[in-house]
Amino acid sequence: MLKICSICHRISGNNQDHLHCIEKRRLELENEDVKRSIPEKLDISKNSNDLGLEVKAILDHITREKEDG
Repeated sequence: MLKICSICHRISGNNQDHLHCIEKRRLELENEDVKRSIPEKLDISKNSNDLGLEVKAILDHITREKEDG
């Protein structure tokens, strides 16, 4: 039985969405999650009071490398 893929809206040979369409959509959703988490990660570097000494030292080192470079 033929079915229309709910993602690409083309005919599918089986009774399911195309596997490549499902995988593409999964990757798109995963990328959106990563994009949403970036501001949270950047916010951590701005509020260094909550960070451990080791992480503060690493951030200071990276900042100095950027200023010297």
